[in-house]
Amino acid sequence: MSLSLHPMWNAIGVPSVKAPLNVATFTSYILPPLLIYFLMAFLVIKPKTRHLRVSCWPVLALLALRASVSVDMSLHLEQKFENDLAVSPLSNYHVALNSMLMIVTRALYWASVKKPLVRHLRAANTSPSTLMDVVDLAFTFRGYGWDWSHGLYVPRETRPSDRVGFVSSVTLSAIVHAFICGTLHRALRAFIPVGFDTIPGATIFDDTLPFHVRYFRSSLITVIGYFTTYGYLQMYYDICTLLGVLILGQDPAQWPPGFDASWRATSLSEFWGRGWHQWLRHMFLVQGGYPLSFIFGRAGLVTGAFLASGMYHYIGIYSLDPTSKLWRMLVGFGMMAPGVLAEQMFKRFTGWKVCGLGGWLWTVTWMLLWGSVIIDGFVRAALFRIPSTIDGVPVWRALVEGVVRHFDTWLHEL
Repeated sequence: MSLSLHPMWNAIGVPSVKAPLNVATFTSYILPPLLIYFLMAFLVIKPKTRHLRVSCWPVLALLALRASVSVDMSLHLEQKFENDLAVSPLSNYHVALNSMLMIVTRALYWASVKKPLVRHLRAANTSPSTLMDVVDLAFTFRGYGWDWSHGLYVPRETRPSDRVGFVSSVTLSAIVHAFICGTLHRALRAFIPVGFDTIPGATIFDDTLPFHVRYFRSSLITVIGYFTTYGYLQMYYDICTLLGVLILGQDPAQWPPGFDASWRATSLSEFWGRGWHQWLRHMFLVQGGYPLSFIFGRAGLVTGAFLASGMYHYIGIYSLDPTSKLWRMLVGFGMMAPGVLAEQMFKRFTGWKVCGLGGWLWTVTWMLLWGSVIIDGFVRAALFRIPSTIDGVPVWRALVEGVVRHFDTWLHEL
């Protein structure tokens, strides 16, 4: 990819062609913004450092941009996908941009706060350590255990409190969710036999079907896509939990549950604020929620956060398919905001909170309506083309695919 279009690149040392990621390019391009990122994590927990933090942020932002456009961070992972799919050189830019955008956003918040951030949760039987606080802050996106995560909902802990019992429970959870998401992933693939692994991908809306059958089928695929996504995220969170507790010696209390049965949510507010994971909540607030709240108040806070989420996911799928349409992610995630705001208006005018069976039906309907736009965007970008966790069990894989294809054939014959 040629980067000679902008004269500024030469001024900040950007090569004309993106360099592969190796020790030399990591040291030259990736390490400098990371060092400033950790420096700002250190400064933000110390008093009287705001001016220094404000001075550091533009340097970090510039170096992060330089790293994003200078280094190919894809590691040629596209070659591991089926059909030897090719990914546009532009996509490597967006892979790098998303990761660098995360640290720039966090550092922007650190530069803006007036008082030092305080950590109030540490591993049992340990004394305060500046080094460990810096490391924890740098890697803690949810903010659990820190004063800056005000308003964060943390699901109730149901796993054993002793170390052995906790590790056993998390291990079992990882295995169960690996099986669930692998099974659903194969079901999703069976529903979309053509275009599932290609760029651009397929669509979940089959125009050959009658209206009611078409949207029943797309809704079913949306549900499967939702649970597949949940299963993968929960599985990887369990793996990270095991690494943190077993390898790094962290306290189990530092790894609270990531999800809280979002499928049981009886309102959109409950789904997004309590049921779904909150790992990127603060980042979306900084990127979109807080800026729009200065203009539109509470409505701007909610709308800005969802629009930031939509943009973040768009950058992610653009890295897979440069033909992806921005509107699918902005509309899919952005329309969650009017739904949440409508619930708040309902409570204001009636005094009743959206809940119960009616609330659950409302939540499912709204999530299917706009969630199908999100899942369709994911499928079109071949986001689900990753290998399934049950690929090593051919009998079960064949059974799942056979059942789904038989059911899909029946739908097409209605």
